[in-house]
Amino acid sequence: MDFITIDFETATAQRDSPCEIGLTFVENFEIVKSKSWLIKPMYDEFDYFNILIHGIRPEHVADKPEFNELWTEIKPLIENKFLIAHNAGFDFSVLRRTLEAYNLPFPNLEYSCSYIFSKKVWEGLPAYDLKTLCNHNNISLNHHRAEADSRATAELTIKAFKKNGITSKKDFPEKLRTNIGQLFEGGYKPSETKRIYRAKDLAKIVGDPEKHNKESIFYGKTVVFTGALSSMVRSQAQQTIADIGGINGGGVTKSTDYLVVGQQDYRVVGEDGMSSKQEKAIKYIEQGSEIEILSENEFTRNL
Repeated sequence: MDFITIDFETATAQRDSPCEIGLTFVENFEIVKSKSWLIKPMYDEFDYFNILIHGIRPEHVADKPEFNELWTEIKPLIENKFLIAHNAGFDFSVLRRTLEAYNLPFPNLEYSCSYIFSKKVWEGLPAYDLKTLCNHNNISLNHHRAEADSRATAELTIKAFKKNGITSKKDFPEKLRTNIGQLFEGGYKPSETKRIYRAKDLAKIVGDPEKHNKESIFYGKTVVFTGALSSMVRSQAQQTIADIGGINGGGVTKSTDYLVVGQQDYRVVGEDGMSSKQEKAIKYIEQGSEIEILSENEFTRNL
């Protein structure tokens, strides 16, 4: 099976600020090459938080081309191809919003999300971020650089496909319970899980329907917070989840989808650093629940 894995690093929290793109090319389940390009962001700005994650600084991209200049080289590589990203909602929103910023038409391609289908392949893991999955599968990773992340995603995807007997995109709905996403001139169709979640009472926190984002991993999912967040207060985070179209949960249950773990007060949680919510989540995971535990960094990256 042939596919291309893609990864973006961004200069700021804005999706139209790519500073690096990485592509890895797979033919017949074998990696044939990988490549990356540094990109000068169109706004020429960097957030300190992003620099801490990937280490790319303004001086590293000062003499690099902007995305619209690179697009003539990159587009032929991915046009009419099948692409995979780990957390495709992030990477393909970066692609879409950057193309829109430069007034460039979308390419025609299909895509899927290894973050989503990994949950069907390796059930019961405490988290499904790229680092955790690579550690679980003995895949080396120089995390948060585009070429390294795209290559690790390719290795992970090859293992996932072989484990579940995936030989073509037609196998995705049945064997991975995942739909293939599409990008086309004028629009897109997100890659989504086929799992159906029951609607729940939003109770006190009501989101804005106009802000609902079906592409978000939190859309239609129950999210619980524990600990203090450094990037925002909890009420802001809960309102953000509601606006996305997610469901805020007060406590961890077997039907919880995500537990976001902030900074804990060690005077309360004890030496192991885990709150009762986190301990309960781990217990449910061991019993077979599909709860995923996210750090604040992972949570904000997926917004």
